[in-house]
Amino acid sequence: MSVHASADAEAEAESDADRLERYLRQRAADGEFYCKSKFIADDVDMSASQIGNLMPDLDETAEGLTVERWAYTNATTWRVALESGVEASADAGQASAD
Repeated sequence: MSVHASADAEAEAESDADRLERYLRQRAADGEFYCKSKFIADDVDMSASQIGNLMPDLDETAEGLTVERWAYTNATTWRVALESGVEASADAGQASAD
């Protein structure tokens, strides 16, 4: 029974991570943004603690998404950006230099 409960918990964690990643990609679509877990918790239907635990993992696993600890004042502030936007800007700068 504990194996089944563990599998259910893992599946739930995966769906939480997927939901958070989708939300972060939408918010970063217009450029980088900064957030605190407690301010986006209601938007993704998770606790601030859950978000805080998932954010560092997303930086490692979410392809094309940069998530980094930016500052700490009463709670961690996260910087979120799409990597493809950074690459596109760099490519545009290089093309104009040619």
